[in-house]
Amino acid sequence: MADETIERTEIYTDGACLGNPGPGGWGVLLRWRGVEKELSGGEAETTNNRMELMAAIKGIEALKPGNPADL
Repeated sequence: MADETIERTEIYTDGACLGNPGPGGWGVLLRWRGVEKELSGGEAETTNNRMELMAAIKGIEALKPGNPADL
């Protein structure tokens, strides 16, 4: 069970594309202690699922090692 006293980073993600496949993008919002950081990116030819997964991956990669998070 997670220690509820440790502050956790909140990670919100989304991904989409126009057509499937088609041009698409992903976005991430990280929130920790009231501070927010946004990340985003895209691909010329991709799928919706790929962009959804890329958002989750980029959000996790942005964490400091050992930092607990809720995705």
